[in-house]
Amino acid sequence: MSGKIKSRNAANADSIAGSVSCDERILRDCHQMYIDTDSGLIAIAQSVGVTLLPPRKKINVMLMGNHSAGKSSFINWYVEEHIQRTGVAIETQGFSFVTSGRKRESLTGNATLHLYPHFKPLQEFKGVSEYLSTEICTSRQKRFSLVTFVDTPGLVDGDMKYPFDVDQAILWLGELCDLILVFFDPMGQALCKRTLNIVENLNEQQGDRLRFYLSKADEAGGESDRQRVMMQIVQELCKRPGLNKCGFDMPTIYVPNPNKPSRCVNQIEEVCRTIEKTINQTVQNTLNSLEKDCKLITEAITDTLYNDRQCSIENRRARFKGCVWGMLGFTVPLLLLIVLVLGTLSREILELMLGDNGTEALSLYVAPAVKVFESLSAQVQLYSCVALVLLSFIFLLLARFSFRTKPTLSGKQKRLLQEKLEYVQEVVKTKKKNLYEEYLRQSVGDQDMN
Repeated sequence: MSGKIKSRNAANADSIAGSVSCDERILRDCHQMYIDTDSGLIAIAQSVGVTLLPPRKKINVMLMGNHSAGKSSFINWYVEEHIQRTGVAIETQGFSFVTSGRKRESLTGNATLHLYPHFKPLQEFKGVSEYLSTEICTSRQKRFSLVTFVDTPGLVDGDMKYPFDVDQAILWLGELCDLILVFFDPMGQALCKRTLNIVENLNEQQGDRLRFYLSKADEAGGESDRQRVMMQIVQELCKRPGLNKCGFDMPTIYVPNPNKPSRCVNQIEEVCRTIEKTINQTVQNTLNSLEKDCKLITEAITDTLYNDRQCSIENRRARFKGCVWGMLGFTVPLLLLIVLVLGTLSREILELMLGDNGTEALSLYVAPAVKVFESLSAQVQLYSCVALVLLSFIFLLLARFSFRTKPTLSGKQKRLLQEKLEYVQEVVKTKKKNLYEEYLRQSVGDQDMN
């Protein structure tokens, strides 16, 4: 397969003009608050060393099961368009993403990975990228505008060879999906070991996302036949240690056909409610994550400004210490020089330079040091001078090391950080509060919001 895009005429192109749901608008607005180039939370967080990921605007629902289990038929029923090919023959050996958009398109190859950059690690599975495709349709039925279906290859046992490691690819996709629907076909392939093995592995990490259904239940014969098939499937699942749990639920579903009425109980709407519940939970999680990320950014900016103030205080202390050591370093040789000079000058010259009072004051303070220095032998005087010079050199080294300061923010950088902090606290948190109220207003009345 190539990475080209094949255009098709949309079956219901005008339906995109329908109103945007509240949940869709909330997820879209939250996503935009993260990715905005100038004032997005991701850009703000990066400026203070915090990494954030933008929330998705849709949930990912993966469908898996044995071949001809009705996965594609369910997608077609949900979107109310014939998007996926159906039939007993194994049509799809790759992964097909089905999502809503502005016009009907089919993406193949690398175009799918450009549309879904978070799925790009799939390229690491040899051969997978050539078996990726995306179907974009304009349907607004049910909650399809908030759902991306991931239709997986039909699983079979035996000598069937896949062009890539289908088990590992499904397990990897399961980590990124919000809901995993497992369809068991009652016509003989429900106990496919490959399917059961993958389900068992998925259950270890994504057990809360797994939902099991007996698909094509209307083709299983009478009620007793259906019960027997369900018992066989449940018994086989419960043989697996991780799947042996109480309250195992497996609704019976099938795509309703007006031309083929059936007395079998159809719980296909239960699947829709499960998807609806996942969407609602995703909206709540997105709003909660927005609040947590705002708090994380606020703390990071506050810590950055606080650390900058501490660095400024430490730098002032360092400069003061440096000045003290520097003054000592220059004072010692200066005093030594004065002593040496005074020792060589006569009193007449000093009185001429400093006057009588100045000479008397200088003699009072310096004369004792001069007498002590002159009383020493020449060798001791030399050693004393060397020691004083060395002491002065040590003082100057201490001054140099003390003058080492930490980098601090410029006034402009601090103003920008303060503006970002105010933006997050005042603008983003206010938007988040309004979005939460708008979401809750769908379920409760305005009188309950007060």
